[in-house]
Amino acid sequence: MLNMTGGRLARVRYLPGSMKVLAPGDHVRCAVTGRAIPLNELRYWSHELQEAYADAVVAVRRYGEARKAGLI
Repeated sequence: MLNMTGGRLARVRYLPGSMKVLAPGDHVRCAVTGRAIPLNELRYWSHELQEAYADAVVAVRRYGEARKAGLI
């Protein structure tokens, strides 16, 4: 497991089906939970909202909220 205490937050541009690292780091933060997500474990994000999500449940919940609010 990756130790997040000394890790560096990456800056990422989320694209449909891929991502581009803008500033190097070893993790990003979940937009909903605030949990650190190692880049090599990142599977869920929104390119429309430019947000990362910790897991599928969080991603689906956030997507529903964003649709309801008219953000996407």
